[in-house]
Amino acid sequence: MAEKYIIRVTAGSDYDLDRHVVVPVNSHEPVKISSHLVDADLNVRIQNYHGLPRNSPNTSPYFSLEPHATNKDQYSIAIRFTPKKPASNSNSKTPPADPSKSSSPESSDEQSDEEPSSGISGADLQFGNDFDHPIRDRLPPGFSYAMNIVKWWIDPGLDGDAYADRPHLYGPALSSFNAIHVGPGEHDPEKGGLYFNEGGDEDGQKERQAIGAPETAKDRMKWALKPASKDRWVFQYDKTYCLDFFNPYLDFNEFSLRLPGFTLPIMKYWDGQSLRSKPKRSHTLRYVLRNRATDETYLVVSFMLYLKEDVNEDGSLKPAALSATNEDKETAKEAGKVPAETEGVSKDEYYQEARKRFEKLGVNEGTGSQEADDDGVD
Repeated sequence: MAEKYIIRVTAGSDYDLDRHVVVPVNSHEPVKISSHLVDADLNVRIQNYHGLPRNSPNTSPYFSLEPHATNKDQYSIAIRFTPKKPASNSNSKTPPADPSKSSSPESSDEQSDEEPSSGISGADLQFGNDFDHPIRDRLPPGFSYAMNIVKWWIDPGLDGDAYADRPHLYGPALSSFNAIHVGPGEHDPEKGGLYFNEGGDEDGQKERQAIGAPETAKDRMKWALKPASKDRWVFQYDKTYCLDFFNPYLDFNEFSLRLPGFTLPIMKYWDGQSLRSKPKRSHTLRYVLRNRATDETYLVVSFMLYLKEDVNEDGSLKPAALSATNEDKETAKEAGKVPAETEGVSKDEYYQEARKRFEKLGVNEGTGSQEADDDGVD
């Protein structure tokens, strides 16, 4: 089934796909995302990539560096972001019942939902996946077992409800990201773009030491599981932080989840694909950086699958794919994640912008029909 699809990655500050930009995967040039809440730079790298835009590099120098070479990491979501202080607390979206609070032990009386005036509490900045529709009837056999492996081996802080009407799996960013660097980090084309190790610049190191944050990533992730540790860490407004999420478990080339002692083919379950009476023509896996206390989003990265027959040779979407994307947007509206009325923006404009980025790098567009047929997810 995987050979019928091709992947495209988009990103924006919220769930509205009309506001997203196409991410040039494996390019060293970061995509810039800005809103009234955040300024962010983003690099997405995928090993053995055969998706859109056409003729994207199939790898990045990033994967040849340590620890990624030894880990055999398959993908990376690298974010450099500067949170902004909200203009008014009255503008914050605070729903009566955030599902990520009700299902998490962090929602105990010991913790306050009030944001510190200086920034975002380490208890409230979350990273993870969510969906706009139920997937409980489409989860594969062994899903609960796979989740236990994920929580035990990969991210003990992960929490949520995959069986809810609007499923979500979020973890505190402080324990979920593999590397956190306090400061602007490094941008180096020879390393694949945004690149940073655990730690910080001189001031950032002092701040970490002052709150007792460990120096190594492994120890920091363990330390961050404690409520008191999350309360001490504050992502300060107008200060820059670098986050890198990577692992060897999700293979975007074969669309499979490879866990220790367990491999789960996910193609037919991607976005609840299995058991549909009328298969969708597009499917989305979303990674979200959000605020648990206010329910506001800072960054949404969407990995979208389209049937190859619905994509033109130049990589733009045919009407069938655009229609499928609009269906996803309507579902997001129904879930309350996208305003009912937004100003429409042509997705082709975003695609052309991504093409310009690659032209600057000297990457040529394919012209032959056979080359177009060979592109995609193998």
